[in-house]
Amino acid sequence: MTHVVTSACVDHKYQDCVAVCPVEAFREADNYLVIDPDECIDCAACVSECPVEAIFADTDVPADEEEWIDRNEDESPNLEIAMGDSPVLAD
Repeated sequence: MTHVVTSACVDHKYQDCVAVCPVEAFREADNYLVIDPDECIDCAACVSECPVEAIFADTDVPADEEEWIDRNEDESPNLEIAMGDSPVLAD
């Protein structure tokens, strides 16, 4: 099992989740983050840190957000590790 960033992150890209991740599982796209399922250790530390409630266990992703399971997996190998130093896009 892994965790997944969903569409609520789009155009926000808060970095609180990145700061608490013990394994650098977050990857950074232009206007959102994703989680690399090969790196995520399922600790769930990031879930409570997300102010827009965009992070779910892959087994708990809402039905209308399930495409984000594949999106996290497919996009993460092509993105840089998020370092937590990018500006937040919107509050």
